[in-house]
Amino acid sequence: MAEHAPGLSQGPGRLIETKADLAEGAAYLTRICPVWARVLPELGPLPLRRRPDGFEAIASAIVSQQISIAAAGSIWDRMVAADLTTPGGIVEASDEEMRAVGLSRPKIRYLRGIAEAELDWPGLRDMPDDEAIAALVALPGIGLWTAEIYLKFALGRADVLAAGDLALQEAARMLYGLEERPGPAALREMAEPWRPWRSVAARGLWAYYRQFKGREGIR
Repeated sequence: MAEHAPGLSQGPGRLIETKADLAEGAAYLTRICPVWARVLPELGPLPLRRRPDGFEAIASAIVSQQISIAAAGSIWDRMVAADLTTPGGIVEASDEEMRAVGLSRPKIRYLRGIAEAELDWPGLRDMPDDEAIAALVALPGIGLWTAEIYLKFALGRADVLAAGDLALQEAARMLYGLEERPGPAALREMAEPWRPWRSVAARGLWAYYRQFKGREGIR
């Protein structure tokens, strides 16, 4: 692969936009890892999980922070009903209206800050992963996990792991027969051979988690 001059943008890289892209990534994982070769056929087709990019996608990720999938889904449904999924809706709503749908005080503050920041959401599409993540984590309430989830599902980036996700960590422990759940650094190290398809591997880990835990690991 040709090297790029230092400091020049390399663009967004490979995207996952169709089920064929997922199948290509899964085929790669089965070629390079006997564990994936054994498990992926048992999991069946992996879900695409793509969603439109922009404020609504990041707001959904904010809502999902540190609460159960069921609770996040209920809050989001109430936000949709109350027209609180756009920057304008957030800015115009009172704190009381936002608390009424189940949002905590910190998440109200985060959503207001993000809505008022007026980020160039379409501009993220052409950024390399590290630049897009840096732009997102500069916003209130957005850490690395939230930014990586956005890149994975809203921007369709093919090589984003979200190693801080507890369900991914637990699935990796079960899949590879580890005594302890790997932390983010250990999971990133495990995932190095999965490049450039770590987003597909993450979908595989979530599917494996669902199969063995009987519940979803991601909304």
